[in-house]
Amino acid sequence: MPSVTLSTSKPTTTRADVLILGIRGDEDKGDLAETLELLGFSGEKGQTVRFPSGGVTAAPVVIAIALPDEPTAEDLRRAAAKGVREAKNARSVALALHPAGVDEVEAIAEGVTLGTYSFDAFKSKPKGGTKKAVELASAVILTPFARQTTATKAVERAATVAEAVNTARDWVNTPPGDLRPADFAESITAHVNSTAAGSDVKVSVWDEKRLAKERCGGILGVGRGSDSPPRLVVLTYEPANAVSHLALVGKGITFDSGGLSIKSGPGMSTMKIDMAGAAAVVAATVAIARLGLPVRITAYACIAENMPSGDATRPGDVLHMRNGSTVEVLNTDAEGRLVLADGLALAVEAKADRIVDVATLTGACVVALGERTAGILSNDEEFADTVLASSRSAGESMWPLPIAEEMKQTVHSSNVADLRQHNPKPYGGALFAAAFLREFVAEVPWAHLDIAGPSFNDGSAYDYTPNGGTGVGVRTLVRLATELAGAR
Repeated sequence: MPSVTLSTSKPTTTRADVLILGIRGDEDKGDLAETLELLGFSGEKGQTVRFPSGGVTAAPVVIAIALPDEPTAEDLRRAAAKGVREAKNARSVALALHPAGVDEVEAIAEGVTLGTYSFDAFKSKPKGGTKKAVELASAVILTPFARQTTATKAVERAATVAEAVNTARDWVNTPPGDLRPADFAESITAHVNSTAAGSDVKVSVWDEKRLAKERCGGILGVGRGSDSPPRLVVLTYEPANAVSHLALVGKGITFDSGGLSIKSGPGMSTMKIDMAGAAAVVAATVAIARLGLPVRITAYACIAENMPSGDATRPGDVLHMRNGSTVEVLNTDAEGRLVLADGLALAVEAKADRIVDVATLTGACVVALGERTAGILSNDEEFADTVLASSRSAGESMWPLPIAEEMKQTVHSSNVADLRQHNPKPYGGALFAAAFLREFVAEVPWAHLDIAGPSFNDGSAYDYTPNGGTGVGVRTLVRLATELAGAR
């Protein structure tokens, strides 16, 4: 990732390969006004043009990006990412995006690191005369706040958060055969131990024997069809000055075939993404610890591979869950709620003040909110509002959905068990899933983030969103912990 620094230098005199210049109006065009007019630059938000500076600036190339008159932090985060993606073959860039305060500086720094992300771990290295692509090495943000300690700390904070997002992206993008349950658990442990948070975050891995001993029937039931047994990874961060205890629970299905209720071929093609929730909660926990936030975190990555076999859970089977409930399984492709249920029950037992789970849970949520917006469903309106506000501050698109009360009756409509796992009707799938999960959180304020839509981008990259895993949820969780800590 590029190094990000601050400077009070003027845009025209800053030396860099590329100057990324935000244009809010005619005053920002300066001596470039005629060139921009010739290029058809209308100033419509998000419009970008690239051209040689002709000596008007010390940077030989200028990328002009249209901004609103009063850009938000998210506008600047997107503009920074778009600018560095456009700055192909540049080793250094200068960003003159006119941040109005330290929060905007932080957003620009995040945008730089998020926008330069790429995943090439499984690509062959260039051979012979093939030239390796130039990577951006440094970025300088031009701002009058450059000499303020708060601005420097904001850049450091941005780096920590953006690195966490990119870590989650890496896990989501890893081929499923290379990230089976035991592999994922090992990778989480190695990641925690390799970071500055290694001494502050404790990791415990429960194998299938421990899961059986601890009565985690949901995780075991989902994972029993695979020859790679399930895992539960528990992360704990316990600062001495903690003012709150937040539990995070993540769905970690490393590959979802649908089990015996098998998916179609096309429906299976991107199912390596089904562990994006676990990736988000783990990455966020490490970031929270690195930031030293005074919030106790207990995180549960509920990991399994959902596969068909002679020993797989069958539709009609009854599972015995951690909290003592029995669940009738009616569709093995609705497995995420089963692994989350055990994690949520453990979070309640840990006496968390609040619980958030993150999961690529339902296609119904994608139907409701599209591919770029996550759903928020909760048993506590005030906490739901707090999570929504955190998502907006972080720049992640989320929207509240209700847990319709009629769903409770449907969840309890099994003739052979306490709960039924799947809605017999094809309507309100996201609401039913949340109503099912609510049965495992007791009275603890809880929010469920259904990230099925925005967790993966199978189209072209845009702004700071790459093709592939997006790392959605990480920034919201870190901002939520920040708010609970009263740190900002």
